[in-house]
Amino acid sequence: MKVIMQRTLKSSVLIDNKESKNVNRGLMILLGITYNDTINDINYLINKILNLRIFEENNKMNLSIKDINGEILIIPNFTLYADCRHGNRPSFSNALDFKSANILFEKFKEELLKTDLKVEFGKFGSHMEVNLINDGPVTIIIDSKER
Repeated sequence: MKVIMQRTLKSSVLIDNKESKNVNRGLMILLGITYNDTINDINYLINKILNLRIFEENNKMNLSIKDINGEILIIPNFTLYADCRHGNRPSFSNALDFKSANILFEKFKEELLKTDLKVEFGKFGSHMEVNLINDGPVTIIIDSKER
């Protein structure tokens, strides 16, 4: 499982030109799921997301999303597992199949919703238009297999 976390002042997603989700100061996270991901990957990433100290206090990154009572927008994104090594068309064979990935995405959502933070989600398998105001910019990539 892989995430790209961006510290934001605001972020939003428009899902299938119908449904809009918005969050204020916090994180916008792209989430990719691959074929050998499990609940252990979910737990590892959620722990990192909630506790990574990337918000500033006295000009140092010393506060977590929990410390600032920030908000989180999670966007499922299978393209994080694109393989571009051969030719000019990316291969997505490392991304987990739709049905299995959606099950893990729902579990990821379930676990994050147990927090006291405001959390919004994109919709798995939908067309999404994502907007954000990146704060910093601070962008961090975490792969649950690289521990």
